[in-house]
Amino acid sequence: MAAIMAKKTKVLVTHSKRLQEEAEDDITFTEEDGNRLLLPHNDALVISINVLDLKIQRVLVVPGSSDNIIQWRVLEQAKLTGSTIPATKLLVGFNMASVTTRGEILLPTNAKGVMKKTLFEVVDGDMGYNIILGRPWLPEMKAVPSIYHPLLKFPTLEGIKQIRGDQPTAREMNAILVYSSKGKKHVA
Repeated sequence: MAAIMAKKTKVLVTHSKRLQEEAEDDITFTEEDGNRLLLPHNDALVISINVLDLKIQRVLVVPGSSDNIIQWRVLEQAKLTGSTIPATKLLVGFNMASVTTRGEILLPTNAKGVMKKTLFEVVDGDMGYNIILGRPWLPEMKAVPSIYHPLLKFPTLEGIKQIRGDQPTAREMNAILVYSSKGKKHVA
């Protein structure tokens, strides 16, 4: 009986190193992070962020959103409507309401010095917020949101940075949306 010899091949899997390494610090939230809160609160995480060279306010951070969304009116103000990529997509909210996008646009976002190219779905209609940042942006930034604190933390070369939520704006937006949902005129 002849012996069967199997040739073994050693496979080495390597991953390329990232060009920009982040700090190895842990992201934690402490009670001190929530010291400046207006209580009681159940406010959304609403921040400001730079897109191109514009500071955009009323940016809603939604870990449950499967897309990053930007309002058409923001692109109009920045004179970027011609830069959109024609594409239609049907976005459906948790209440099954839907909106058809006007296209997509790739824009640089700057969060405390961390630059990322971000793909946005462009919508025309009044959702109240100028931008919604969701699951595509959060992992790209390695950002961890805390609704309890309201705070967004992420690693950078200089250590962990944070963007504090704008609680008064979150409350104002909630009041507008509640006012609007009661069948009265929407004021933005």
